[in-house]
This record gives sequence, structure tokens and C-alpha cells, in this order.
Amino acid sequence: MKQLVILSGKGGTGKTTVTAALAHLAAQTRPIVLADADVDAANLGLVLAPVTEETHDFTGGRIAVVDAARCIACGRCAEICRFDAVVPGDTYAVDPIACEGCATCFYECPTHAITMTPQRAGQWFVATTRYGPLYHAHLFAGQENSGKLVTLVKQMARLRAFDDAADLLLVDGPPGIGCPVIAALAGANLALIVTEPTVSGAHDLERALGLAAHFNIPAMVLLNKADLGPAQAEAIVAHCAARNVPLIGRLPYDAAVTEAMVRGEPVTAGDGPVSAALSEAWTLLQQQIFSDV
Repeated sequence: MKQLVILSGKGGTGKTTVTAALAHLAAQTRPIVLADADVDAANLGLVLAPVTEETHDFTGGRIAVVDAARCIACGRCAEICRFDAVVPGDTYAVDPIACEGCATCFYECPTHAITMTPQRAGQWFVATTRYGPLYHAHLFAGQENSGKLVTLVKQMARLRAFDDAADLLLVDGPPGIGCPVIAALAGANLALIVTEPTVSGAHDLERALGLAAHFNIPAMVLLNKADLGPAQAEAIVAHCAARNVPLIGRLPYDAAVTEAMVRGEPVTAGDGPVSAALSEAWTLLQQQIFSDV
């Protein structure tokens, strides 16, 4: 089983559009499993029309909870809390939004009235789509540990791929280069980085390529909306050549992409220049990913 992770140095480059198209193309000849690792804003399902089979809670960090029956209102917890999370009163309480889970109050409470309680930080889901099983998640607003949730989503999808004898785990990764992206890249055979011909696109492409290189993961680049900024597009092409990173396609701007999104379909379900370019890109990706099979 091979892992292909689709990334972008910044949001809005068309990463999920590309992932949906590759799912459509790959599923025509191979059994695949899908994972949406963008747990802060998972939207691969908007195109794949998933039917949820399972829903599970995700437990993130721990927060302090005061047992009012044991609290003597000594105020020690309020004195030492760096985050002003303690609410004073006849008995003290902790604001769960402000609490950072450092546990200082837990260790300092003279009556042991404080416990560190696991926090329900999100949910993860198992769904079916027309192209294969989809694992995705939703991290609640204001929660941390998104890297842990990404790891969980990938682990469950990977196990499903082994159980189903799937050839490919296709991962729609988060944007950027932070902890969630590193978690999405773990174990990947290839990273496909989707970029756009803008100054920010080129800058963030360089950061994403650096991240992949740091973890010794081969990378390829797909240039989206290449005709909207010809000069910047050529600069990106030259940069990829200088770094010896394969550029596997230049997608033109095409209103058919938006129309496909409105219909809830991958753009490759129809004809057009973007569909043709993505089909060619998938041929090159297959050659790279499955070259040792």
C-alpha cells in the first residue's frame, strides 16, 4: 500500500479540488482509501458526498475541574494560574475556555479539590464514498492537538487500507508547514504540492518543498491556474527545475472547475482542459508511486 499526500504551502490553491479529481481517477483502476487530514477545515466531503457510517469522539488535552465539596476557597489556585482561568467565589471554579491544562493548580491545591479531566476536543468519522472509504475529522473551535487528530485519522485510514488490501492511501493534507502537515506527511511515499502563480504561492511552495526534503519524502509540484500569472508561473517552473523537483502539470483557469464543485463532482468527471491536464498528471504520479511494484 502506497501513500500519496496532497499539500499546499498556503490555503486556496486548489488542493482539495485536485485530491477529489485524483480520487476519481485512481478509483477507476485501483482500490483506494481516502483521508482528509485538514481537521480544522475538512471539505473533501463536499465533493465526494460521503455517507457517514461511524462517529467517534476525540479527546485532546486535559483541563482543571474543581470539586466544590472539597474546595475551601483558599485562593491558592487563582494566585498561581498564569492564564487567569480561575473564577473566585464561595468555592472556586475554572473557566474551561481559559484553562491551558498546565496542571499547576492541580499540584498546588492543599485539599486536592482539583482534578485534570480529559477534554472532548473534536470528532472523527468513517464514511463511504463512490470512490472508497473516507476518514475525516472535525476539531472543535479553540482546541489544540490538531497534529494528534491528524495522526489518528491517518492511522485509522491506513489500517483500513491494509484490511481492504487497497493499493493507495490518498491523503488531502492541511495547508502550511506546521505540526498537522508534519503528521500528514508521516509515512508518505510521495508528496504532491499544489501551488499557484502568485508571490505568496511561490514563497509558500518553497517552504513546503523544504519540509518534504527535511523528512526525505519525494515531492512533485502541480501548478494551478498557471495562465493567470504567466511571469510568476515561469519563475515557479524555473525554481522547480533548479531544485530538480518534477513539475507534473500546469492547470489553466477553467470555469468548469467551479461548475463541477457546485454539482458536487470532481472536475475529471467531465471533459475540458483541466480534466485532461489532471489525467496526465495522474499518469505521471502512478509511474512515480508504483515504480517499484
